Amino acid sequence: MIVERTEYKGQPVLILKRNENDKYPFSFGLSKARLIIEGFEEIKKFVAENDNKTEEKK
Repeated sequence: MIVERTEYKGQPVLILKRNENDKYPFSFGLSKARLIIEGFEEIKKFVAENDNKTEEKK
């Protein structure tokens, strides 16, 4: 994963890319970063519950 830091309208932003050619990077600011941190355990649980379902469809 590639992590870049930038600004949007003077506010800090993180951009997460799967690779250098990622056409749809994931970007968010400080407010959403705080939400991600607060919900991190639920996010991990969500991935664990659904990751195998994604693999089964392949």
